[in-house]
Amino acid sequence: MDRELTKQEKRREKQRKWLRIGSIVFGFVFIMGCLYHFIDSGIDGTGIRTGRAEQGVIESCITGTGKIVPLYEQTIVSPVATRILEVYCNEGDHVASGQSLLRLDLQTAQTDLQRKADEVSMRRNEIEQTALSSATYLTDIEMKIKTKEMAVNHLMEEVNNERRMDSIGSGTGDRIREAELAYSTGILELQQLKTQLANERKSHAASLRSKELEGSITERDLKEMERTIEDARVRAPRNGTVTYLNKGIGTSISQGEKLAVISDLSHFKINGEIAESFVNRLAPGQKVNVRIGKETIHGHIASISPQSHAGVVDFIVLLDDDMSPLLRSGLKAELNIVYDLRDNVIRIPNGSYFSGPGTYNLFVKTEDKVLEKRSVLLGDSNFDYVEVKSGLRKGEKVVITDMSSYNNNIIHLK
Repeated sequence: MDRELTKQEKRREKQRKWLRIGSIVFGFVFIMGCLYHFIDSGIDGTGIRTGRAEQGVIESCITGTGKIVPLYEQTIVSPVATRILEVYCNEGDHVASGQSLLRLDLQTAQTDLQRKADEVSMRRNEIEQTALSSATYLTDIEMKIKTKEMAVNHLMEEVNNERRMDSIGSGTGDRIREAELAYSTGILELQQLKTQLANERKSHAASLRSKELEGSITERDLKEMERTIEDARVRAPRNGTVTYLNKGIGTSISQGEKLAVISDLSHFKINGEIAESFVNRLAPGQKVNVRIGKETIHGHIASISPQSHAGVVDFIVLLDDDMSPLLRSGLKAELNIVYDLRDNVIRIPNGSYFSGPGTYNLFVKTEDKVLEKRSVLLGDSNFDYVEVKSGLRKGEKVVITDMSSYNNNIIHLK
């Protein structure tokens, strides 16, 4: 005898029915997906880029990074400890050579300058006094010598007179000896005065030179202080643009602290960096290709730092066109430094697939619209091309789009 099903039994029966239908649908979708994967592994060819393997020249390059900076840039520092009183311009302003940028408090420096000027005057007076005193002293000795010469001449006449008197019998030998002794003593005293004069002249000349040297040093110090105060007026050293300015009015400034930076933003260079492991491939004069966005400009290495820091070496690149509109101060750039040039090599266009020399699984396009995965050995590169060492022949087309997400060995193009 049939009985009516309860609500709970009807609900369970309905759930089993939907479960059977869902299993059948899922199984159908799964089977169709598998069949599609094995039967049709094609992709839309409009989303991939290909390049042709060709024979030509390749510039072997090493890659570095760089920062575009002004070709000429000058930093102005405070020559004295002071404080800022006034600011006459702003960052970004174009200034002419000699134009005032800031006004500093120079009262203390000017007081020191006046003190040094007074010291110079005192030194000059000391030199004059020393010269006059020396001249007076030496003149006094010269007069004594002249007097002594006259006395010696008189004594010589007395000796001659005594000898004449003795020859006629009126003189005595004692008087002759006394006259000769007085004459000899006068000669020695005269010689002593002449020696003293020579020594005093040397001594006074040395003393005067010492005073003059002290005065010269003091005058140089005065000129240095004058130059320091002139520098402290903070004027633009050349035509350019203010790229930094300390605008803290009333702020105390220590000696040597940066006040302003004047840059020539019409000409540029590049401060480059490269891993120190590649430094043996760098040399001044080497060609450098600079990539800015999608554009390339050319230059050469001007100098290389002899030291490394944090595993990198710095170098400077001068550009063939340092006024290019592509150049902006502070802009980053990718650098390709050319260290070798080879001809008759197989090359393919550079692309997102390439990350350095090594073996790659690349897809090669055949004539029947099939992409065939192939192992290719790649070597050196530059912005435009990558060297093919093995795995590709001249004229073959290879996918230069990143295909790492595709695991199939053969892909059909739709």
